[in-house]
Amino acid sequence: MAHTHDHPHDHDHDHAHGHGHGHSHAPASFGRAFAIGITLNIAYVAAEATYGVLANSLALLSDAGHNLGDVLSLAVAWVAAWMGGKAPTARYTYGLRGSSILAALSNAMLLLIITGGIAWEAIQRLFHPEPSAGMTVMVVAAVGVLVNGFTAWMFASGRKGDVNIRAAFTHMASDALVAAGVVAAGGVMLLTGWTWLDPAVSLVIGAIVVLGTWSLLRESLDLALQAVPTGVDRAAVLAYLGALPGVSEVHDLHIWGMSTTETALTAHLVRPGGEVDDALLHTVCGELRSRFSVHHATLQIEAGALGHPCSLADEAVV
Repeated sequence: MAHTHDHPHDHDHDHAHGHGHGHSHAPASFGRAFAIGITLNIAYVAAEATYGVLANSLALLSDAGHNLGDVLSLAVAWVAAWMGGKAPTARYTYGLRGSSILAALSNAMLLLIITGGIAWEAIQRLFHPEPSAGMTVMVVAAVGVLVNGFTAWMFASGRKGDVNIRAAFTHMASDALVAAGVVAAGGVMLLTGWTWLDPAVSLVIGAIVVLGTWSLLRESLDLALQAVPTGVDRAAVLAYLGALPGVSEVHDLHIWGMSTTETALTAHLVRPGGEVDDALLHTVCGELRSRFSVHHATLQIEAGALGHPCSLADEAVV
């Protein structure tokens, strides 16, 4: 729907405005996946920590700590998804959609911190290796591969459409990878007695996890800083708006992520001698949504009258 309305900064110069918005087609609800994943992983963390103590396995205890951090991350992501569905209020005019961005950012940072802790412990064990019950390590870690692999699979379908779901998927997939490395290390240690292999494998896995998490951290940080979301071509949007009937100039164009799945846009369109055209605004907002995945667009129409320049025109980004 498109309609006209006034903006607070329009008292200095009389402009006509148009506003249109639509709702995103976010991935299907992953509430059940979060619930199952959290339950399975809490049970596994408790079992892994117990067997880690019994088997004198620092690898299992470290992996249990890694998994515990990821359970907390899943819980944060779930709460963020729930908060993102809350209706806007007079104070939070966009609702709490932005909580999904904060959750994705914190998840990426937490994963890097946990991985760094494991790497530090692995370095210590390289210099001070300790024997452990290899068979117990293998069996418990193998269960971890199944639990984390299944949990990651539940989030796989939504990882491309929502950075927050992608964060959950990355956490669980990395946990499955870590567990698989522990299984392999346990098997080789049983055959060779190489106790140094466990920390060495942990360091390699840590490097893989960091490489996989870096892009998630960068994208989440970009969203938190209101950068143009990945996948939205700002130049193409600018060209499209500038080619609209009667538009001679576009300025004050801003595109940012309202959440991990929704994109917002504001722009000033100069149409000399033109009037507000509700049909055009409706069409433009629909095109922005379908062609550029912009779900909430606000367009300000200006006549470009001499002596009444827009105060924001000089702030335009080329």
